[in-house]
Amino acid sequence: MTLPLHELAALGTAMCWATTGILSADAVRALGAFHFNLIRQAFVTVLLAIIVLAGGRMVAIDVGTAAVLAVSGVVGILLGDTLNFAAVGRLGPRRAGAIFALNAPMAAGLGWWLLGERLGLQAVAGIAVTVAGVALAILGRPREGAHRFEVVRGGLALGALCGLGAAMGQATGSLIARPVMTGGLDPYLASLFRVGASGVAMGVIAALPFAPSTPHNISRRVLALTAATALIGLLMGMTLFLYALQGSQTGIIATLSATSPVIILPLLWLRTGQRPTGTSWAGGALAVAGLALIFTR
Repeated sequence: MTLPLHELAALGTAMCWATTGILSADAVRALGAFHFNLIRQAFVTVLLAIIVLAGGRMVAIDVGTAAVLAVSGVVGILLGDTLNFAAVGRLGPRRAGAIFALNAPMAAGLGWWLLGERLGLQAVAGIAVTVAGVALAILGRPREGAHRFEVVRGGLALGALCGLGAAMGQATGSLIARPVMTGGLDPYLASLFRVGASGVAMGVIAALPFAPSTPHNISRRVLALTAATALIGLLMGMTLFLYALQGSQTGIIATLSATSPVIILPLLWLRTGQRPTGTSWAGGALAVAGLALIFTR
């Protein structure tokens, strides 16, 4: 039996993004979503350039491919990630993760509509069961004395809108990159173009008069957390995600990577000391059942 490496890579992406959700909450609230994302992109762009050049991965790509990757990066990383971290800062990682998981059905629908991707009945059932499980896992509310990660700051409605925008940005960015990645482009090189283009665009925005104000007195702890999320979520997670897109359909990969809200449950338990509710565990079990349908299709 051949291992489903691309699907496993998508689950690896979910693990990276779940870890990032835990690590990013305090740093996002200290830096603001825009500058948090800008710093991590600058850091990862340098690391990816080193990896690509030192590993002999740099190859000539045509202008059209470079443009597609750049647009994918601006939509998926600049817009998607910035809005996602804005949602994390306002709603906390648990609620923000629940809304962000909607990128899975969005991507499946867009893949069917624009790319003509057809999914079998078992795959569709697996996506539906997994998404339902993720939603149920997040519905379980924490008990009394909620951790600061559960505190809503800046308005629930605005946070929800940011989360929905992030989900659409992630789904659209995935859809744009998918045709390029199926051609076998190196994931590290693709990540360099996507992250680099997004970073340049954010740098231009940062220089404009209406850009968010630069935070002052940034602590070493905040910078360390930002660097850690860059390594785990952007360098590892995004590269795994692009590799996953090479070998499986957009809806499948988006669904598997959207299981991060389930993976985050035990991580939150370890981080906050608050055990997830029975509803959350039931949702996690349902998501696992959905994954089993996808992997055995």
